[in-house]
Formats: sequence, C-alpha cells, structure tokens
Amino acid sequence: MKNSKIYLAIPCLLLIFIASCKTAPKEEAVQSFELSDTMMKHCEFTEAKMQDVKSELKLFGKVTADNNKMAHVYPITGGIVADIHVELGDYVTQGQLLAVVKSSEVADFQRQLLDAKSDVALAEKNVQVAKDLYVGKLNSEKDVIASQKELEKANAELTRINEVYSIYHLKQGSEYRITAPISGFIVNKDITQNEELRNDRTEEVFSIAQIDEVWVLANVNESNISKVALGYEADVQTISYADKTFVGKVDKIFNVIDPTTKAMKILVKINNPDLLLKPEMNATVNLKFSENKKLIAIPSSAVLFDKSKNWVMVYKDKKHIETRQIEVYSKIGDITYITSGISENEKVISKNGLLIYDALND
Repeated sequence: MKNSKIYLAIPCLLLIFIASCKTAPKEEAVQSFELSDTMMKHCEFTEAKMQDVKSELKLFGKVTADNNKMAHVYPITGGIVADIHVELGDYVTQGQLLAVVKSSEVADFQRQLLDAKSDVALAEKNVQVAKDLYVGKLNSEKDVIASQKELEKANAELTRINEVYSIYHLKQGSEYRITAPISGFIVNKDITQNEELRNDRTEEVFSIAQIDEVWVLANVNESNISKVALGYEADVQTISYADKTFVGKVDKIFNVIDPTTKAMKILVKINNPDLLLKPEMNATVNLKFSENKKLIAIPSSAVLFDKSKNWVMVYKDKKHIETRQIEVYSKIGDITYITSGISENEKVISKNGLLIYDALND
C-alpha cells in the first residue's frame, strides 16, 4: 500500500511542475536610450520661457520715395528741348546739368538784361550831371534827388533780372539750363529730345529722389484697422530679395478709407543705406504686435509634427529624454507659443530633435 501511494504522488508532482513551467512569464530585455557625446554636439537645448504673446498681421503695399527727400523739376518757360544729359534711373548731384532748352522768352530776358544795364549807366550819368549843375547853381537840389531816384529804379530792375538769371541758371543767348536741385536718383523723366515745351505746362520734366530712406505704403482692410497702431514693428519683404527682411516701424496712419480699395493706408519708414529698395517695388509687410497675455514660448525648430499632433523632445539628461505632446497656440516667425504640454524652465531639443524622436519612437 505504501508503494502504491508513492507511485500516485509522482505523477501529481510531475503535473504540477509542467503546469508551473507553462505559466511562468518570460523575462523581457529592457532597452534604454542614451544620447552620445557626438550627438550632443549636434543638438541645441533651449529652456521654455514665459513670454508676451506677439501676433502678426500681413499687409501688401509698395515702396515709394520719401516725399521730404524728393524734388520735382519744372521748365521755367516754353521752348524746344535742345539736349538731354541724363536718363531714368541715373544718379545726379546737386547742380548737375539735366537738360538744355532753347526759348524765345530767354532771348527776351537777354534783351531785358541789356536794357537794364543801359538804363543803369544812363541814370548814373544823369545823377552826375544833376550834381554838377547843382554845384554851378543851374538846377535845384530837387533835381538831384529825382535823378538819384531814377538810378535806384534802374539798379532795382538790374538786380531783378540778374536774380532771374541766377535762379534759373540762364546763360547768354536763347538757351536755359535745367539743373538738379538736390542729389539723388532720377525716378521720373517726362522730356524728350526736340520736344516743344508749352508755356502753360504744369507737369514736371524730372523727379529726383534720395532713397537712402524709403517709405512703404501698405493697405489695411477695414476688418484689421483696430489692430494697427503707431510704432508697431514691421518686417518688409520684396520679390527681388526673397531671403532678406527689411525692418522698420509704423510711422504714420492715414485715417481715411480709399473709396476704391475700401482700405486704409499706413506708412512704414525703412532705412535703405545699400539702396536695395527701389520706388514702385511690391512689398509684403508683416506687422508685429502684443496680444497683452503671456504663454510658454519655445523655438519653432523644437516643434515636431507627426501623426497629426505636435511634439517636443524634453531633455533632462543623456539617459532621460521624453517625447511630449503639446498644444500650440500660435507660431510667429521662429517662436512658437504653447498652451499645454510643457512647463516653464523645462529644456527642449531645439536642433536635430527629429533624429532623437525617430530613435525613441521607431
């Protein structure tokens, strides 16, 4: 009986042993990621900071010359254009000859000058004669004074005609010279060789502008008027220099609505020392302004988009890097504002974070 009990116990033990072997969990290998020194050199780390939220407003406009640094040149009288010395786009200096015009009216100025000189000479002689006669008691003091008055009138007329010659740069003969009143670029030219200029012409023949500082006039739609204020920072870009940003500020707001475009204009002043910006260039203006609230801000390069969500790589140390989902409020240039997912002073990988993301999430 004793042996039979032993035999019965052995199968039971075997069954228990086999069952225990089948239900024992397998030990899984734990994989850990550590950022190498080489990779560390290729990454950048930035602390998340609480910042004022800035917004942008995109506008479209044109570059124009500063009206305060622009001169319009008009013909002083009618005539025939004898010679033109400059072309559109040329740089000219103050006093430089622009064109020569032959005019019968200038010839008349020449006659007036000769007459005025002759009248002065005659009046001087009359004064001397009157004085001599007065000394000889052959006329009165009143006659001397009258001759002196005539001399004063003759001198006044000569002075007037000489000033006309000086102001309009007239020379002897029938020609007058059109010269540059300021230094700058010829931005408008409305004169041709042998053209007849009318006496009643009201349009300028040349416009000269200094463009070391230019204006950008941009249109603001009615719905955005309340968002614009003086002093706002403005980033200006043009088609000609797609990779270059010109920085300025809103200098003037024209508080009228154009009935055609239904838009209000603003003026942005831009320093243009290299003369890259030219009048009539099309421009895109991005106005930057504060929304009067604070949010967590990180570099836009730190934000990774995958699976229709935004992520950042939160760095604690080489062995502790976390993939964190975030909620983006807005992106302005190279700054992204975050509403949730990251706290102030946490570090994020702002350069080559995608390589770390792929290594951790494959």
